[in-house]
Amino acid sequence: MMRRREFLNLATLAAGGALFGTRLALAHAAAGAARFVLVIMRGALDGLAAAPPYADTDYAALRREFALRAPGAAGGALPLNGFFGLHPSLAFMQQCYAARELIVLHAVASPYRERSHFDGQDVLENGSQQPHALQSGWLNRALSALPGPAQREAGVALGQNVPLVMRGPAAVTSWSPSKLGALDDDTLARLTDLYAGDRLLAARLADAMAADAMAAEETDGMAGAGAKDAPAAANTRPAQAGGGRYAELVHAAAGFLRQENGPRVAVFDTTGWDTHANEGGAEGQLAGRLAALDQGLAMLKQELGPVWGDTVVLLVTEFGRTAAINGTRGTDHGTATVAFLAGGALAGGRVIADWPGLSSRALYQGRDLAPTLDLRSVLKGVLAEHLSVPERTLERAVFPDSARAKPLSGLLRA
Repeated sequence: MMRRREFLNLATLAAGGALFGTRLALAHAAAGAARFVLVIMRGALDGLAAAPPYADTDYAALRREFALRAPGAAGGALPLNGFFGLHPSLAFMQQCYAARELIVLHAVASPYRERSHFDGQDVLENGSQQPHALQSGWLNRALSALPGPAQREAGVALGQNVPLVMRGPAAVTSWSPSKLGALDDDTLARLTDLYAGDRLLAARLADAMAADAMAAEETDGMAGAGAKDAPAAANTRPAQAGGGRYAELVHAAAGFLRQENGPRVAVFDTTGWDTHANEGGAEGQLAGRLAALDQGLAMLKQELGPVWGDTVVLLVTEFGRTAAINGTRGTDHGTATVAFLAGGALAGGRVIADWPGLSSRALYQGRDLAPTLDLRSVLKGVLAEHLSVPERTLERAVFPDSARAKPLSGLLRA
């Protein structure tokens, strides 16, 4: 006869399976509402400056005059969990952390272990372990595996070119800020008539006009309750937010993602993170760039409005920077760094880090923050929980040969 303990174990497993099935069904039902934004910070962000481990006993000696002090001190870090802080330029991100809408992931790296920007970005985007191993990107391959009816264009790339991460079998659209003046209605009508005789050109013109309409749609009166939570700095589209191009990209991304039947995924990049000289500490070159990033994220939340509650934003870079300041008051190419998850769909207010320490013995090759978290684990967790991409597909097609990088679970709100 079956023992009582065995019976209870089987009953528990059965109940757990039913619960898992219910949660899976709910996840699929909500998948259409989910929005995902990928921001690539090209140039290698200094993770020890963006999210300083001020309580690490070796940190101050490595960073010397650029070391950020504990929260509360003049020019000190913004508080997180008592060990890590945020750069003082990241005030909106700190508000997100307090609202449980930010997760800081530290000592994270892709499988790439060299220090070439070109190769590091290729690995970051192709989803494999080697540069130039694949000609398509992990996000495009994930889009082709989304559950439910196939969407004509599930993703949008914002910028001059479609980045590798968005190239592949899935159809995506693109949008770039134009340097030309807006066409008047009469000119547009003439172009429409001119292209009408060619089915392909007519379709392309219609698509371009529809995309431009989405990107340019104003948000006044749309943000609703979501805008009330945005800081005063986000109430306008400031020129400081990475310049006009940055503000345009953020505004366009929100315009696309607000559409009920529009793209669910948006990608754009930021540049200027290669701080070899005169990096600065609480103030300076890097501080200005972080402030622009922070304002851009605040603007995205405001313009998404209620859609922010269904959104996850991932900010990643190709690799980190050296633990110590160099002779030109900057940092050189390194290995592990920080990544950020932001958005109303997150179970945030956390720092996820298996911290290796900054002692000379703990540093990777004696110079870099050692990687302890595979970036692919983060990507798998977001794609599985937020966009409902099947884990089997993630393992085989999206991130091939990544069995050791287990999906990071529990990132999303229940």
